[in-house]
Amino acid sequence: MTADKEKRRAISREAARKRRRVESDVFGDLSRLLPLQPCVRDNLDKPSVIRLTLSYIRMHTLLKENTGKKAETRHTVGYQQVVEGGVELSDCDGGRDEEEKERETFVASEETNMYLRILEGFLMILSTEGDMIFLSDNVGKYMGLTQTELMGHNIFEYTHPCDHEEIRNNLRVPAEEVWCGEKRDFVMRIKSALTHRGRSANFKSATWKVLHCQGRAKVCVAPFPVSCLFLTCRPLPLSHTLLSTHTFTSQHSMDMRFTYCDQKVTSLLGYSAEELLGRSIYDLCHALDTNCLNKNHMNLCMKSQSVSGHYRMLVRGGGYVWVESHSAVIPSVRTAKSRPGSHRPLCILCVTYVLSGVEQPSLQLSLDQTLRGYLS
Repeated sequence: MTADKEKRRAISREAARKRRRVESDVFGDLSRLLPLQPCVRDNLDKPSVIRLTLSYIRMHTLLKENTGKKAETRHTVGYQQVVEGGVELSDCDGGRDEEEKERETFVASEETNMYLRILEGFLMILSTEGDMIFLSDNVGKYMGLTQTELMGHNIFEYTHPCDHEEIRNNLRVPAEEVWCGEKRDFVMRIKSALTHRGRSANFKSATWKVLHCQGRAKVCVAPFPVSCLFLTCRPLPLSHTLLSTHTFTSQHSMDMRFTYCDQKVTSLLGYSAEELLGRSIYDLCHALDTNCLNKNHMNLCMKSQSVSGHYRMLVRGGGYVWVESHSAVIPSVRTAKSRPGSHRPLCILCVTYVLSGVEQPSLQLSLDQTLRGYLS
């Protein structure tokens, strides 16, 4: 009886070893099919292989329609070359076609890297459920987490709970947006494993990084409808390397009243820095763009950093210019008495880019412009 029991155990152990061996072979074959570098593939565990495989299948589905058209075009051209030049010509051009493909791939890769450097951010594709289908490989530079660590995970696992409702609203694709692909422009907080010095830290000690996300919703109808969100994500505050004569800086109280403004504002808007002190930035905003400024103000109060988007700012004497403001809340060193662990906000710092010349200079859109035009 004992001998039979031991025999059954040995058979069970051997079957389990065989099953694990077959499973490992299957996962090994699957990982080798992933378009990743060998050093990355060798370090993937089984859940990561499944997660990345599902992400690449989704990406393939999204790109299938466009890729199919390109493949059909290449097939047609290749067939015409064979018919016109004969089989020998096609064989001779085989090596040349391979070299041409390699050269085009290299050029496309260099062009993509250039765009990403200029963008100062990374690309992200989200499903309507919030799954991160794709991220550009430079995401680690900004988030401290690699492309393979994030792809396939849900965005809600990494974003601030207070931002989840706004993210869900942007992920929805109503029926009227299926064909037009309305723009998306929002700010969200996401976990970052980077320290202030740019070094990677343990994810358990991750901090919140503010991202400015812009993009469009896209619906692919073939072979079956798939909705997703294409976004460019730029960390805030942005590195203001473009400061020039068309830029001015200002400081505001938390209700957006000017407490400081540099002298460049005089040449750009006509106001002196002194006459702006104590006035609200809403007094200078075009009436049709107050919603844009309100949204920026709300993001500042909730998330400490924001980008306004394009809005019109009134010029002294008449007309307006198009501008964009990059803002951040600067905390004070002294802590608030009511909340010992928190910092009392000191001011809002704005860097405003003037994007156009004065438009409709004879048009006066506020009583303030009328009075100043009369006095001048």
